[in-house]
Amino acid sequence: MSELKGVNRIVQINTEHFLGLVAAVVFGVFLAACSAPSGNTSPGTVDANETAAKVNGKAITMEQVDRAVKQQAKGEESKFSPLELASARLQVLQGLIQQEVMYQKAEKEGMLPTDEEISGEINKQKVDMHISADEFDKQMKAAGWSDKTFRESVKQNLAINKLIDKITSRIDAPKDSEIDAFYHGNKEAFVKKRGAKLAAIVIDPSNSGEGDQTTDEQSAALKGNEIVKKLQGGQDFASLAREYSEDQSKLQGGDLGYLSEDEMKQTFPPSTVAELMNPQSPIGKMAITQSQGKFFILKLQEQVQQDESLTLESPGVRQQVTDSLVNNRKQLLSASYQAVAMSEAKIENFLAKKVVDNPNELSGARPAGASAPASNANTSTTANASSNSAAPNTNSAANTKPVANTKPAAANTTKPASTAAPKPAAPANK
Repeated sequence: MSELKGVNRIVQINTEHFLGLVAAVVFGVFLAACSAPSGNTSPGTVDANETAAKVNGKAITMEQVDRAVKQQAKGEESKFSPLELASARLQVLQGLIQQEVMYQKAEKEGMLPTDEEISGEINKQKVDMHISADEFDKQMKAAGWSDKTFRESVKQNLAINKLIDKITSRIDAPKDSEIDAFYHGNKEAFVKKRGAKLAAIVIDPSNSGEGDQTTDEQSAALKGNEIVKKLQGGQDFASLAREYSEDQSKLQGGDLGYLSEDEMKQTFPPSTVAELMNPQSPIGKMAITQSQGKFFILKLQEQVQQDESLTLESPGVRQQVTDSLVNNRKQLLSASYQAVAMSEAKIENFLAKKVVDNPNELSGARPAGASAPASNANTSTTANASSNSAAPNTNSAANTKPVANTKPAAANTTKPASTAAPKPAAPANK
């Protein structure tokens, strides 16, 4: 199955990752009830303790909403116009409402995790991030989390995951006839294109803030030379990638998956691609290159010189089809369950009502000197728009069309987590 990783893959929704999408906007919910907002407050100004919405009487505060906006806007929310900020708040709030609805369902079904499970998940997150406990705590505080609120959010996400596991446990494995029909209806996707499987150690010269050791090209070059010497000394590539790479692929030991030659050309210089695709290049060959403002130490793990048609008997193909069909059904079932839960809940959206009551107070002008934020106020709560989402991506669930080779950018993936509990961004993941 490893031979197919990253190549001509079916829409294969990793179950754990999907459950995380259903479970979370990565932001916790403060549990203290707050008073509803007054009707004459301007939509652009809010009180942190103001109640943005209630779900079956449970309050969601503006403090939660604005912390979520800040994280999704990557600190550029100050550049939003009042109109953009109001839109961002409404979209984030919808995700928080969905999360609260699902958490209350999980609580009703007796799906709450134990204290030991919560502590175990928090410890797992610390280990997965490869940073010290002090650095983890520092990032948590910088993001506005206290130990109590962070723990409560982890509890919510674990509970929702348990609920989804229970809901989707009724899904049966697809019949052989369904697997065969899927394969024969999508043969064009099961072609392993000429290309290579690569691993990478990425050094980013840009300054990403506290904890970043490579803040310019000089420091990046020094770090790169240090890593190359370690590799020449026989140290393991994957271990060094986990320790030094400034890219999410570090979590997989630098593995970028299989990339077609065309995909490699979209990311790396032609000379580097030619070197990697040279039939004389041995497996294990390393190439050093610069692309997208970053330095790459690439390792050749597999090389395919001609397109190869895959069959259901090819290693891993039948299992991938099976997993895809099962996980898509689980996603559709979960989305449907959430839709029903939302329709049954008593939801009071005070923030939306405030906008309706004050439609002419929303200026589209940004603050003086502020350029358009990179996120462009795109805080959509659908799973398709953000991995920090509370809403299942029903479009993906219905779409079982295979997707061909992923691009190198898409290979920059994180390790699938058992939950989507909140975590601060690791300094190395730029």
